[in-house]
Amino acid sequence: MNLPSPMPVVGIDVSKASLAVCYQVGQQLKHVEVPNTKAGFQQLVQACGTHCVFVLEATGSYYLALAYYLYKQKGQVAVLNPLVIKRFIQMHLGKGKSDRKDAQWLLRYGQQQVVKPWQPDETVLVECRQLEQVSEQLLKQKTMISNSLEALQQQPVVSKLALKRLQQIWTQLDQQLHDIEAELLRLLEQHYAQEMTLLCSIPGIGRKTAGLLLLFAGGFARLDNYRQLIAKAGLSPREHSSGTSIRGKVRITKMGGGLIRSKLFMCSFAAKKRIQPVRPGMIDSSRKARTVKWL
Repeated sequence: MNLPSPMPVVGIDVSKASLAVCYQVGQQLKHVEVPNTKAGFQQLVQACGTHCVFVLEATGSYYLALAYYLYKQKGQVAVLNPLVIKRFIQMHLGKGKSDRKDAQWLLRYGQQQVVKPWQPDETVLVECRQLEQVSEQLLKQKTMISNSLEALQQQPVVSKLALKRLQQIWTQLDQQLHDIEAELLRLLEQHYAQEMTLLCSIPGIGRKTAGLLLLFAGGFARLDNYRQLIAKAGLSPREHSSGTSIRGKVRITKMGGGLIRSKLFMCSFAAKKRIQPVRPGMIDSSRKARTVKWL
């Protein structure tokens, strides 16, 4: 049975401008608020030390600078899903909400539960994720401009200048998108050549989807089995039934991984075209070859 860490726990509620810190000295709780800057990080370390478990939530990109700083200072960092803390507070019937209270709940969670140490991803994965985010934004802008062009051309009176500018913007976005995708695939194939080759061997998956799947899985370095990948993508089944009256359909959870699910959904159509269909003669021959026992 895993037990919580014996190290002192520090709960940190992260916002854009400040950090609400809660730590325990003896039987007394201490609260400190420092700015979310390098100077604030230094104040935090001076107050709490580095031989601690720092528990914080994954709040967008605001927590990353703090997590990297504490990791470099040899502190143990635990980054939690905000939903986990929300359910923890609801389980204890917590009332009210403030930065100080959230920091106190994070402290309490770290004292009672086993937390997984956080480690920064490889530099190449971080850079590739940034390129992938930019490419998704460019793709959305390109789609928006395409829709604007189509709507403009359907009108009885069309401004030549407006049409020209939209076409120029579309061309620029298309070129930028092409350059970023090329650089993204180059980096992935350079550092993860074997993984990219194996992923592309799956029917229906091309280089782009293989790259997105590789980024989503973090290079497959921190996954122990395929079930973890399925759950992370929100593809694991969820049953909804109770007693004799509630008999809901079994559906996928859809918790996380919305982008990769949409990509894999489209890949399934391409895979369907590549997979050889099963003909009735093949079924008959397989039945004659072996006896199937139906349970």
